[in-house]
Amino acid sequence: MAKNTSSSAFRKIDVDQYNEDNYREEEQAELQSAPIGPDESEVTALMNQYPYRNLFRGRHIDALKTVLRNAPLGSKNQQIKDNALNLTLRVLLAIKASQIEEAVGALDRDLVDVLMKYVYRGFESPSEGSSGHLLLWHEKAYVVGGVGSIMRVLSDTKRA
Repeated sequence: MAKNTSSSAFRKIDVDQYNEDNYREEEQAELQSAPIGPDESEVTALMNQYPYRNLFRGRHIDALKTVLRNAPLGSKNQQIKDNALNLTLRVLLAIKASQIEEAVGALDRDLVDVLMKYVYRGFESPSEGSSGHLLLWHEKAYVVGGVGSIMRVLSDTKRA
């Protein structure tokens, strides 16, 4: 037979600390190193190298990959994010419309998602002539990433 106790010490235990599915944003932010964003001089150097006509496209695609790989997604510093956005938009607008499909095809799934983040961020603050070009980027990235890419971008807490 069970013994009846009047002890309530068990009620002071925080059972949520033992739940592995418990999400804590502070811990994830501490685990990540502080991203500083893409190196502007490296990207500019890649964009300015075109000694041969066929290398022109390759250098812009390399610049795009560099910008997307070094995106400061986990950063809380808005100035770093704005600088990365300006640099990314400069790269996106430098690539000709006929080369967009080739550039998006050279990206893996994660980089296509980062590209979509920058496209949507570019839509938030349009400049002269950028909206039409960004729509072309969105169309080509949608073909590669599909609806899943859009859903991942809209539901992600780490903004570009």
